[in-house]
Amino acid sequence: MNLISTTLSLQLALLAIALAAPGPVQCAETATVSQHNLQAKIIYCKTCHGLAAEGYRGAGAGPMPRLAGQQREYFENQLEAFVDGRRKNKFMFDVAKVLSPVMRTALAAHFEKLNPKPIGGTPRWLVRAGKKFYKEGAPESNIIPCSSCHGADAKGGTDGPRLAGQLRDYTFKTLMHWSNERGQDPAKPDASAAIMEPIARSLTETQILAVAAYLSELE
Repeated sequence: MNLISTTLSLQLALLAIALAAPGPVQCAETATVSQHNLQAKIIYCKTCHGLAAEGYRGAGAGPMPRLAGQQREYFENQLEAFVDGRRKNKFMFDVAKVLSPVMRTALAAHFEKLNPKPIGGTPRWLVRAGKKFYKEGAPESNIIPCSSCHGADAKGGTDGPRLAGQLRDYTFKTLMHWSNERGQDPAKPDASAAIMEPIARSLTETQILAVAAYLSELE
């Protein structure tokens, strides 16, 4: 009788431990990852992208983009683009290739919910010039307003990702060298790269400086 009681008590204790253990995180309709694995990946991402994924002005490797608040679908698409060659970045290729589709979805869901304050520190006159360009474009050069695709608040639209709060250094570098990184595999066209390619080529350095400054101050 004592043996039966002891065995039953042990079983109940093991059941209690199992119920108390961290469960999986539901990231999509069928996608789940363990809390432990997700947190490990998040911490790794923050090493380069900032403690709240707000971006980081690093030396050597250049500015690291803000991930916080980025649209989930766009975030996942870009991780896939690094893996299949639509975007060229050796470091991000190595990072993204080890992520399962489930983990990509989990990370995208996590970062989409974050919304830290922008790093800021941009000259006001440059911000004003960038605001005008963002909202009006440059009709004389057949450049449409950025808000057409990225939304009036730059938090993303049906055809464009969130730009609000993005580091101006990163936006400037990206637009100045668009063709060097994106749309690299003609066999696997990237819709966002194709849309932006002619626009990026048409922008002047002054326009890029201004719009990058404006976007960096948006919350």
